Amino acid sequence: MRWALNRLALAITSMVALAFLVPLAVATRQIAHDQAISDARQQATAMVTVLGVNSDMLALTEAVASTSAGSAGRLAVHLPGIVPIGTSHLATSSSGTEMIARAAREGRSGTADTTGGIAYLQPTVLTDGRTVIVEVFVPTDDLHRGVWTAWLALGGLAIVLVAGSTLFADRLGSQLVRSTRQLAEASRRLGGGDLSGRLTPTGPRELRDAATAFNTMAEDMRRLLDRERELAADLSHRLRTPLTGLRLDAEAIPPGPIADRMRQACDLLDEELEAIITGARLGTEARSAEKSDLVEVLADRLAFWSVLAEDQERPWEVIGGNEPVMLPMSRSDLILVVDAMLGNVFSHTDEGVAFRVMVSASGLLVDDAGPGIPDPDAAVTRGFSGAGSTGLGLDIVRRAADTLQGQLVVARSPLGGARVGFLLHAAPVS
Repeated sequence: MRWALNRLALAITSMVALAFLVPLAVATRQIAHDQAISDARQQATAMVTVLGVNSDMLALTEAVASTSAGSAGRLAVHLPGIVPIGTSHLATSSSGTEMIARAAREGRSGTADTTGGIAYLQPTVLTDGRTVIVEVFVPTDDLHRGVWTAWLALGGLAIVLVAGSTLFADRLGSQLVRSTRQLAEASRRLGGGDLSGRLTPTGPRELRDAATAFNTMAEDMRRLLDRERELAADLSHRLRTPLTGLRLDAEAIPPGPIADRMRQACDLLDEELEAIITGARLGTEARSAEKSDLVEVLADRLAFWSVLAEDQERPWEVIGGNEPVMLPMSRSDLILVVDAMLGNVFSHTDEGVAFRVMVSASGLLVDDAGPGIPDPDAAVTRGFSGAGSTGLGLDIVRRAADTLQGQLVVARSPLGGARVGFLLHAAPVS
């Protein structure tokens, strides 16, 4: 945008400069030409005055030699029937002689082209009736005297004007571009989930209005998200009542493995509800700054799902997880992603089907030995898995991959079933 404004200013200023300077250049040349002819006319008029007083040959010769043009060899007096007095530049050729004769016949002053310049011819009539022609030669250098200097000055003035206007446009454009870049950068941060960025309205009125509208939009989005999270927290809090009833029923079950698993499940569910409520009631800015350890969350969730896997006699294993993998997500959001991936195995495969979890700095993958997803591309595109599911679990994983700027994986697993997960940098997990 800044370069476009500079080019526009350069083009407009150049056209304006040309519109004024070309006529001025032509006028300067014409002025120099007219000035040279005017000087020649003055020289000729002086000789006409002398001729009116005395037409003696000796006196005319002295008068011609006393003038500046005569002393420079550029003035001549043509008397009928005799050799010109002084230096003539026309009498040396037949065409020049004819021009002198025509000027005498017509009795009008004028100019005639000759070698190295032009000759100004001034006719006059003596007291005895003879017509005399006064010739003043004007060299080409005199015709163009000062023209190149004036043209150089005009050219320099044009360059200064064009450069000054372009520099001024560049300064104005830099302010415009700076405001536009700030708006674009704030929009990118907002798109990335940072709702804390605000703009200081600067630049033209339209950009100030856009910055003000952006600040209003960001504030409205923050309030809307906070309101939605409050609703989620309230909804989770309402689940405490049925959970309390479920816990009382679990406590009434006679001691044994089933009662222990029921009580453990109630405790885990109570902890998860507490985490959801706490996380949902955090401000948007606080949530955007949260980080969680993928390995730690996975270990906690496997402690829950391993109980169900043992009941269903499912073989399972974990590969990796020796080093922490910190992700820019809240713990509650990461729990939701892990549960969606593990729950997919228990929901869409038969009891006894094995599964494998692979975790590393490259991402998280869950493989199973079930029937798999018939059309992985369609499951991702249309939002359902093709196995009677709404595809909500895949959508949760997809949104997590987008948040982490990674890649969603829905494919055939080496175990023969489905592979679901995400890669952080589109790098394979071994």
